[in-house]
Amino acid sequence: MGLAEVSGILWKERELLELLLFKLEEEQLVLASGRTRWLAHATREVEFVMEQIRTTELLRAVEVDAAAPELGLEPGPSLGAIAEAAPEPWGELFKSHRDAFLTLTAEIQDLADANRDLLHAGSRALRETLLGLDKPLDTYTARGKNTVESTGGSRAHFVDKAI
Repeated sequence: MGLAEVSGILWKERELLELLLFKLEEEQLVLASGRTRWLAHATREVEFVMEQIRTTELLRAVEVDAAAPELGLEPGPSLGAIAEAAPEPWGELFKSHRDAFLTLTAEIQDLADANRDLLHAGSRALRETLLGLDKPLDTYTARGKNTVESTGGSRAHFVDKAI
């Protein structure tokens, strides 16, 4: 167990974070297009990548704890502490990993927030549409006269009555 193993796991974790970012962008495209047919599939893919990230984080914790004594650190050190304690070129490499993680997690958070906003907006629009179906609907008769229907129902129902 050593710094090479820790670095290998960090590379794997970075790749998974980039994949998560990609999957969140896919999910956003599905949401923005309004084609919700694929939304469940896109969400499952995001959840699958999240599970892989959790597994990799566990492996990283084990490897870091094993490498910590080699650097004179207590178990469970932060990536910043490892970067400071590691000899070169490892120190610079771990700093690079840390910077990449900070950037990726900020991008992931922003995209996840945007997706959540899109989901809420879509849900609100659907709810408002469904509530609006029970309100009176202005229609026109075959003679062009404006009438206000007083009962609920679908727009197709109103069109039938107007003709």
